[in-house]
Amino acid sequence: MRSRFTEREAREPFAASTIGRKMNGPDHFPLADRVALPDAFAALRLEPVFTRLPEAFYTRLEPQPLPAPYLVDASDAAASSIGLSPEVFAHPEFAEAFAGNLVLPGSAPFAAVYSGHQFGAWAGQLGDGRAHGLGSVRTADGPIELQLKGSGRTPYSRMGDGRAVLRSSIREFLCSEAMAGLGIPTTRALCVVGSDQPVLREGVETAAVVTRMAPSFVRFGSFEHWAARDRQTELRRLADHVIDTFMPELRDRTTPYEALLREVSVRTARLIAQWQAVGFMHGVMNTDNMSILGLTLDYGPFGFMEAFDAGHICNHSDQSGRYAYARQPDVAYWNLYALGQALLPLIADPAAVRAAIDETFPATFERAYLDALRAKLGWQTAHPDDETLIGDLFALLQAQRPDYTLFFRGLCDLPAKAGADSEARADAPVRDLFIDRAACDAWLARWRARLQTEPQDDAERRARMRRVNPRYVLRNWMAESAIRRAREHDFSEVAALRRCLQRPYDDQPEFAHYAQLPPDWANGLEVSCSS
Repeated sequence: MRSRFTEREAREPFAASTIGRKMNGPDHFPLADRVALPDAFAALRLEPVFTRLPEAFYTRLEPQPLPAPYLVDASDAAASSIGLSPEVFAHPEFAEAFAGNLVLPGSAPFAAVYSGHQFGAWAGQLGDGRAHGLGSVRTADGPIELQLKGSGRTPYSRMGDGRAVLRSSIREFLCSEAMAGLGIPTTRALCVVGSDQPVLREGVETAAVVTRMAPSFVRFGSFEHWAARDRQTELRRLADHVIDTFMPELRDRTTPYEALLREVSVRTARLIAQWQAVGFMHGVMNTDNMSILGLTLDYGPFGFMEAFDAGHICNHSDQSGRYAYARQPDVAYWNLYALGQALLPLIADPAAVRAAIDETFPATFERAYLDALRAKLGWQTAHPDDETLIGDLFALLQAQRPDYTLFFRGLCDLPAKAGADSEARADAPVRDLFIDRAACDAWLARWRARLQTEPQDDAERRARMRRVNPRYVLRNWMAESAIRRAREHDFSEVAALRRCLQRPYDDQPEFAHYAQLPPDWANGLEVSCSS
């Protein structure tokens, strides 16, 4: 591990001369600045995985040093997944390493190139404009790549400063770990490292780096990049890399690239079904933000549904509502067609491309979404009238706008049977979310009748429902509250939220205030692409 921070770069943090510098330059890695590697870092022996591809796929360059970094928070769960003991968080080298100021053993930092469609329009070449891949850690479940986000300019920065701010880094850190706690496929976040270095956005903020973890950060746009340039050799190399590294079972298929598209379509459908069921909105589902492995990727202007509105737009920058909650399945379908178009040179049959998507995504999504909703409602079997009852529920939610998470969590605690005299009292936690309580009562009566079609112990049914209906989600007001305190160098609420969101289905009485309706001051909160 080597020290990388220099006084000159503190004065000139965005100096153009640092872009694309070759590894191990004498001015950047003076031998006298080598430091001993604490034993606690021994698990982080990084290996090349993505960079086994030819250098056309990436640029090797170092992160830009961040002055006086400090640890904001780190995830013990994420650390354990790569064999790293949480005790390492206390080492001063930890913040230095994950600010980009020290190079970990085996690491050869790089920025990847990709392209993509943004808000439905072709954006051309994009790439890691403020991220540096460090290499991959070998685990029992396969390689896990580490990536610094906010670590400085790269050749793909497109006039950006290459930095992330504390606000957006905390949001990504918390939501990554919240989604993992919910059981939704996602990139993870090891830690957030901050610095008092000023960064200009709408106003002056401070810099931060979030360390992201995923088996791979390859995106739909990674394939679009080579297809748009008619570079079939590179396109095939990338597809082979994904198949051989992450989906080796596809290699023996008669048409492995068609099988790849089908697999991605299935994974994407299941992911979006989980998003819809929990009320998660990504906010910017560009093709460069879509993971080839079916992971939730790139947390920017995300949101969790509060007062239910199928047309809710969580991204203030999304003027057309392209990425509204109800449109997410259709956008994912569209994005798969963009990927299919990119893979067409390898599949060579337009009809096969269409079939690979049309025969998988719609049916997989509908089945996964319906199964998720049945589980949320306490039903273990399928019934012919389920879709009608569910459709009527969502019409009621749309008309009455109750809090989405509180409604489903409250439903867990309602008895399957209630006498006429006690029913209103027993149902109060749910009824009180509705303006029209009579309409709520009418639907609850139908829901209870449906429960009676399945002989089941009511206590067991409630317990099952609590395992799929979270008590806690990362509401924007919660993140904002933690961010405001973090700006004063008080990171206690970031840590508290991380602990709470790692166990979102548990009651956790000490965090009960996070399970309440949003406070009045949160009504005007907005998030945008800068978030």
